[in-house]
Amino acid sequence: MSAPFRSGPVTVRVPATSANLGPGFDSLGLALALHDELTAEVAPRLTVEVEGEGAEDVPRDERHLVVRALHAGLRAAGVEVPGVALRTRNVLPHGRGLGSSSAAIVGGLVLARGLLEDGSALDDDLLLDLATELEGHPDNVAPALLGGFVVSGTGTGADARAFAVPSPVAPGVSAVVLVPPGAVATTAARGLLPATVPHADAATNAGRAALLVVALGHRPDLLLRATEDRLHQEQREPAMPETLRLVHALRADGVPAVVSGAGPTVLAFVGAGVGAAGIDPQDVMDRGPRGWDVHHVDVGGSGAAVLAG
Repeated sequence: MSAPFRSGPVTVRVPATSANLGPGFDSLGLALALHDELTAEVAPRLTVEVEGEGAEDVPRDERHLVVRALHAGLRAAGVEVPGVALRTRNVLPHGRGLGSSSAAIVGGLVLARGLLEDGSALDDDLLLDLATELEGHPDNVAPALLGGFVVSGTGTGADARAFAVPSPVAPGVSAVVLVPPGAVATTAARGLLPATVPHADAATNAGRAALLVVALGHRPDLLLRATEDRLHQEQREPAMPETLRLVHALRADGVPAVVSGAGPTVLAFVGAGVGAAGIDPQDVMDRGPRGWDVHHVDVGGSGAAVLAG
């Protein structure tokens, strides 16, 4: 069993992500400087140890999402799946809109590549396809894998593979994430969305999403207008009323605030170039409701990576 595998453990660090960013529903995603660390090595049998977020809730067998992704990666490489000893140190809160499931999926796939003596068969294009299949859409898995700010989607018909195109982030832009104590299931939040939307709203969102790519890369003074949304945030208010109240209050004061992913976390862009006069991160952090966790984080950093040593 040891022939195709490296000896000793492999550790992967994978970032949090924020998807949608207002108008970019299921198409825009951004890596954030909060990370989970996952360590695995070939072992006589499967064992799973979990530290940190989700330690009381996640399964300790083949149902664990990191294990499922790791196995999928090894099967895609044509390798017999061995026993694995997995240890996770979870920082990303579960069910809060910061890409915890995408981090688990991408982390497991990158672990699979790292465990192989020759992981070249598991290139980024294949891992993106596998991650998208496991997650259902690429908006979070793409920045978790590649880092940075990513425009992503899937093709149709014969060209159904996922695609991901990196886009720049202007220097000096960062984010404050305001994380409520309670989770909201992505399925519940998505279930609140209507089956159809008015043409005018779709057109407005298309324009704002295009503007957001320009604003985040080159014109952060335009981020407030560029983060306007008409397709999903207000529709999800019944599941997260406090989140939407905070978004409305921040935006009324000129802060480019959005629902992170499916919520309920709020993400606000901050920095010297954001808005007409710049936005002090501490001013936004001080707006966090009682009981919420608040973090000032860099954005657009590296994706999942095997740690040296």
